[in-house]
Amino acid sequence: MNDQKAVIVTGAGGNLGSAVVRELAAGGAKLVCMNRSSQELEALAGELPASTEFLSIAGTDLTDYASCAAAVGRAVKHFGGVSALVNTVGGFQMGPVGPDAPSQWDTMMTANARTALTISAAVLPTMKAAGYGRIIHVAAAPGLKAGANQAAYAASKAAVIRLTEAIAAENREHRVTANCILPGTIDTPENRAAMPNAKTEGWVSPQSIARLIAFLISPAAAVVTGAAIPATGRE
Repeated sequence: MNDQKAVIVTGAGGNLGSAVVRELAAGGAKLVCMNRSSQELEALAGELPASTEFLSIAGTDLTDYASCAAAVGRAVKHFGGVSALVNTVGGFQMGPVGPDAPSQWDTMMTANARTALTISAAVLPTMKAAGYGRIIHVAAAPGLKAGANQAAYAASKAAVIRLTEAIAAENREHRVTANCILPGTIDTPENRAAMPNAKTEGWVSPQSIARLIAFLISPAAAVVTGAAIPATGRE
């Protein structure tokens, strides 16, 4: 990782986002933590090593290019540049192809695909100018093959995968890589509450995904780009 620059983590207050922040902070990364709620960022900042260089940005509209560009501008002004983007924001809804499907489609496309597109578009100019960058999005296995009641969700995650591939192809010569993760069921309190009878032994911890992301944004992963990487194994 270019240690003179910063890593932007969106959804930094969430289960996966906060795990990524902790993992990167432990490695000495400079962090720009974006989140809807400032309270979650304040709590997260208190958990990090005292030496962590940390910029909090709350309330950015990730569907709006100007809002995203302003946030990236703050990061560049504060740290001198951005070496990586880890985008963990997204949404999940299920439902059949029926009367409510068009509304659900718009919701999922906005929450998952538009946000990924907009924050990527905002961060790419500074990465291209520097000749270095890493972009990671979180997709999902249904983006490769949908099941019942997954039409809108799966289509939105498929869009994230195709977006990632396009970014990788367009920016290879700039040494900017783009990859996405396809996690299995993430072991979070919310998922345990939603599926109280599920067998959780095979669920994937946020920490294990964070370690994978830390590798993908490192210089060691320079040759990995345009990939949709399953994260479904057993620890």
